[in-house]
Amino acid sequence: MYNLVSLLVALVSVCGASRSSNVLSVLNGRIIGGDDTNISSRPYQVTLLLHDKHHCGGVIYNENIIITAAHCLINVPPSKLKVRAGSSFWNKGGSLIQVAGFQLHENFNAGNLANDIALVRLADGLTFNSRVKPTPLAVTVPVDGAAATVSGWGLTGKTTNFPDMFPLKSADVIIIGRDACASATYNYGSSIHLSMICAQDAGKDACIGDSGGPLVSNGKLVGIVSWGKGCAKEKYPGVYADVAHFNDWIENTAKQMK
Repeated sequence: MYNLVSLLVALVSVCGASRSSNVLSVLNGRIIGGDDTNISSRPYQVTLLLHDKHHCGGVIYNENIIITAAHCLINVPPSKLKVRAGSSFWNKGGSLIQVAGFQLHENFNAGNLANDIALVRLADGLTFNSRVKPTPLAVTVPVDGAAATVSGWGLTGKTTNFPDMFPLKSADVIIIGRDACASATYNYGSSIHLSMICAQDAGKDACIGDSGGPLVSNGKLVGIVSWGKGCAKEKYPGVYADVAHFNDWIENTAKQMK
């Protein structure tokens, strides 16, 4: 069956916060028309809750650290954030843990979303099981055309509210390398920086998924959902933080946050 997967971008502003148009375009993105999936098949996926509502996706790195997108944490106090792991639903089940703090990449640029990656430290450690565990990080950039999957909690319409019983969804996409994504084949040009890779498929768009969520290829985390222009638009693939590019930063920063 053919599923048209697109991502609805909700423009979100925060009182008193100054945000770039790029950041506004990616917050609270969600998958529309994706396939339901179970957390047991995506045990590395978590939801980042702000004021007890789904805010962004995240990926388990170890018992104490979650990887997400830096733009998800702009002007957000750690005391208002929680992480839910081990559940197919953002609002119930699994483990709910308070966030103790977070670290944005030192060179994160809110204007062009370069280096859009951050680590979140949990107040209490996760207990690993079949529904809660990390996935290996990519150490090399995936090749053009590699199969990948993006996952997150999404909506099936244009409402900006997350249904309480809405399950985790996923969409299969194809990797588009940084050079290819910045080429004349697509319309991003110089907006694609060294820290980014892209992914899309015909009629499908992993454009945003849930911001901060995982792009996984060949069993490894290759990208963190970052931004995109529109949804399922030809010549505008979804853009991700390139995990291989940040491998050393993730390892070193996680050690410092213990």
